[in-house]
Amino acid sequence: MASQRQGFGICIPRSGSIRWPVPLERAVERISLDLDDGAQALLRRVAGWPADQPRQAAAETLLVLSVVLALAAPSGAAVTRVEVASREVVLNGKTFGKAGPYETLRGTIHYAFDPSNPYNARIVDLDEAPRNAQGLVEARGDFMVLRPTKAAQLRLGLLEVSNRGGQAALRYFNSAGRSSDPVAEQDFGDALLMRQGLTIIWIGWQFDVPRDPRRLRLHVPVAGRRGRPLEGLVRCDWTVDRTVTSLELGHRGHVPYPLADPRHADNVLTVRDGRLAARKVVPRTEWQFDADDPGRIQMASGFQAGKLYELVYRARDPRVVGLGLAAVRDVMSYAKHDPESLFPVERGLAFGVSQTGRFLRHFLYQGFNTDESGRKVYDGLFIHTAGAGRGSFNHRFAQPSRDAHRYSAFFYPTDLFPFSGARQRDAQTGTTDGLFEHLFDPAHRPRIFYTNTGYEYWGRAASLIHTSPDGRSDAPLSADERLYHLASAQHFAGRFPPRPEDRLAGTAAYRGTPNDLLVPLRALLVALVEWVRDDVAPPPSAYPTIAAGTLVAVERLAFPELPGVLAPKIVHEAYRADYGSRWSQGLVDHQPPRLGAPFPSLVPQVDALGNELAGVKTLEVRVPLATFTPWNLRAGLAGGNGELTDFLGTYVPLPRSETERQRTRDPRSSVERLYPTRADYLAAAARAAHELVAERLLLPEDTLRVLQRAASHWDWLHASGRVR
Repeated sequence: MASQRQGFGICIPRSGSIRWPVPLERAVERISLDLDDGAQALLRRVAGWPADQPRQAAAETLLVLSVVLALAAPSGAAVTRVEVASREVVLNGKTFGKAGPYETLRGTIHYAFDPSNPYNARIVDLDEAPRNAQGLVEARGDFMVLRPTKAAQLRLGLLEVSNRGGQAALRYFNSAGRSSDPVAEQDFGDALLMRQGLTIIWIGWQFDVPRDPRRLRLHVPVAGRRGRPLEGLVRCDWTVDRTVTSLELGHRGHVPYPLADPRHADNVLTVRDGRLAARKVVPRTEWQFDADDPGRIQMASGFQAGKLYELVYRARDPRVVGLGLAAVRDVMSYAKHDPESLFPVERGLAFGVSQTGRFLRHFLYQGFNTDESGRKVYDGLFIHTAGAGRGSFNHRFAQPSRDAHRYSAFFYPTDLFPFSGARQRDAQTGTTDGLFEHLFDPAHRPRIFYTNTGYEYWGRAASLIHTSPDGRSDAPLSADERLYHLASAQHFAGRFPPRPEDRLAGTAAYRGTPNDLLVPLRALLVALVEWVRDDVAPPPSAYPTIAAGTLVAVERLAFPELPGVLAPKIVHEAYRADYGSRWSQGLVDHQPPRLGAPFPSLVPQVDALGNELAGVKTLEVRVPLATFTPWNLRAGLAGGNGELTDFLGTYVPLPRSETERQRTRDPRSSVERLYPTRADYLAAAARAAHELVAERLLLPEDTLRVLQRAASHWDWLHASGRVR
């Protein structure tokens, strides 16, 4: 089965008034140049445009031209064909509330992008890509869709921007198991998304995902259509915690760019002792590219534990990476506007987590919420754990997986000014900008939820999205934005109970925190749906602020002195990085970048137990049995001790009794003092759950879930014989 659209790809809307993102005379000139002689002759006959009429005087013919082209073929339709490889009824036709039964579609989406369309002008190297006979640039990608089978229910679509080719929405919102091929009951969990009547869409947008057939991929062309291969510098780096003799060029198993010449003088490997330490060149005689796998480098003597290695190499064949942004744009446009859409919807939401939350911030900043026909694409965005980041999603030799943490993947173009939606000014550089500054139409701003955990404040400079660039004052949010800080949570929901092997030696602490951030996310997803679909105002924003004293510099953090648990003295910083004079064109000349002064990163203040004061507090934090930190420090390694561990927090149970508290010299209150009995604790938990439901931060249906978790937490903490 296939749905197919063809056309000239010229920017003419199918209905409504014509809106031009460029001056009218330039649009006329571009359209007339794009038409062949026959089409120009047709235009002249229909419009009465004399052969010698100046193009600049042709504005009055544009409406006629739009009618002619619209009759000939629809335009602005970058999705040209949808091939369905399989179509399956979900769970034998099980009904999901009012939405009814669902079906799963899987297959391939084909795209054709018009390089002359002004809404594609920001796609780096699109003009360097090979074109088909119609002058369009083609791509194709994997897709999977869960859709109601009843046409009347097809009102709202949710596109999850797949994190590195995977799928997280069912796990995050349906409490489902981890599966890339949902077919069994447990794969769909409690079906919250389906009970909301959402059409759930996943597509491949990233060209270099690991070679795994379960991952969604976008196949994009190599730039270099002018008969000359393009080359440039690509950078890789590694935090080496144990000595190895081989390192892969691709980040986390991703497909690297091919090597242009293994002997080229641009291929330079350096080593250093810390993130800002001086680089030392490793002699070329000591390392080499793997002869059997040029996507790896080797060193017979070993890449030494405790060191940071960085390779800059000359690569060839850059991909048109920015087509991933266009694909995410055009699939929802297809769903909303194409009369032949296989999964039609009236309105669109997008969800991105971590990497793809940053992707959606980049999507906004570069104006991709306007499609090739000048129409608004997404009505709402759910941007989760992106902090202040964007990323490598639209420049030459971009590596979308590189993410720039405090002690890994250093200084990639991730945490970039501007950070907030509203216009802001960096006093040091004199630059004024904002995430919404480059929208083609201000009316195309979607309603946005930003959700961040404490980890994003420590590890992704999240404070910058709601402070001034100098970190001295709070910055207001717009009416279309809501910001929710998931207090004392790490980057993802940790396991409970913790594993014995995660115990930090000599302490009561565990690596990783089980604070269940997925519970409030479910409630917030429903709130966003209601805001976009029904115009019901969502819960008010909840986040730390400078004015309230709940957002502070690291040195002002009032973390209690817990036995064996040290508070961080550092935080991830966003630098004013110089990637070269052509960076605004999507070209990197400085590898590695030249670093300027960092922007100040602030962190959430904590209470006497060490839990964060402001934001959305889960039941675990409102009725605490432990300290949940969103940070964890590297320790016992060959290098980088005291630096942040990527993504993880720390879980420190409270002392159970006053006797235990005094014996361990723990400054925190004991469980015994806070809740004399199990019944007292469960009563307090029930009251907290009631408050969360009233605040619309807990779904009523999840009340039993959180209370059962609370009971399990108490029982585990008090289990006889548990090592303390």
